Amino acid sequence: MSKAGALDLASGVGGKIQKDEVLSAVDKYEKYHVCYGGDQEDRKANYTDMVNKYYDLVTSFYEYGWGESFHFAPRWKGESLQESIKRHEHFLALQLGLKPGQKVLDVGCGIGGPLREIARFSMTSVTGLNNNEYQISRGKVLNRNVGVDKTCDFVKADFMKMPFPENSFDAVYAIEATCHAPDAVGCYKEVYRVLKPGQCFAAYEWCMTDGYDPNNKEHQQIKAEIELGNGLPDIRLTGQCLDALKKAGFEIVWEKDLAVDSPVPWYLPIDASYFSLSSFRLTALGRFFTRNMVAGLEKIGVAPKGSQRVQAFLEKAAEGLVAGGRKEIFTSMYFFLARKPHTYTETE
Repeated sequence: MSKAGALDLASGVGGKIQKDEVLSAVDKYEKYHVCYGGDQEDRKANYTDMVNKYYDLVTSFYEYGWGESFHFAPRWKGESLQESIKRHEHFLALQLGLKPGQKVLDVGCGIGGPLREIARFSMTSVTGLNNNEYQISRGKVLNRNVGVDKTCDFVKADFMKMPFPENSFDAVYAIEATCHAPDAVGCYKEVYRVLKPGQCFAAYEWCMTDGYDPNNKEHQQIKAEIELGNGLPDIRLTGQCLDALKKAGFEIVWEKDLAVDSPVPWYLPIDASYFSLSSFRLTALGRFFTRNMVAGLEKIGVAPKGSQRVQAFLEKAAEGLVAGGRKEIFTSMYFFLARKPHTYTETE
């Protein structure tokens, strides 16, 4: 079972960071971002530290609100959030054509919610790549709880420098994870290297759409809020992702922004105007209760100092995501399926 209680949330804030150092970590994390005077090049140069601090600080909040799978999904009317999330994961497995016994890599796996779902759905062995020690420790516990610890595991490493030999995996996927990469071409080249020839890489990417205007102040603010609240060095345009795949050597099988045809807006669970009992903790009212609960737990010393600051920048992220979704300048589910050619081609 995933963490669910208030005390689990409070004790988990900061991850592997010492509890008396959480406030300092929040300060350092915030200063990477535009809202606090930071700049994009500094975020890219220090992405490992920035992203690790981010996930140490926010993982228990994510698990408290989302469960084990930290991602959005296109949604049918009448479908619950959790149902849509599972279907989104199954869709990825089907697009990859996964077969029982295959070796699969999950790039940027979080605490392994999608890893476990896809492994059980496709009867494959999935390796989760993650550079955050706290998330890996949580993932291993959850793997044991559902009995996939013999076939699925985690490797702590940077996805810009994967510790695997060439041609190791039958399939590779990434769910809202490679957006953390400081350089898409470099990241995709590593995926290309470890993927077997003729096999596929599928991903859901966070992207700015063609509707984004870099000279529009409101658009700039929305992008900055998303970057701050989600540990991102930058947010690429959809076209930049495609260009990066081609430069890495991939052939594009197909690509589409799955947000476009979603009957229910992908951002609805965090929209302040929306209410749902099944995903109550994500609603405006649920977040109001969480905010006050965290304030109380921090005041009495159960939650470390800085916990309210983490809650605050996550709230700011939700505002940015909803605004970006409504204005159709941002998508959380730009999908692509790309193939590594059978014949190796040297890329620059």
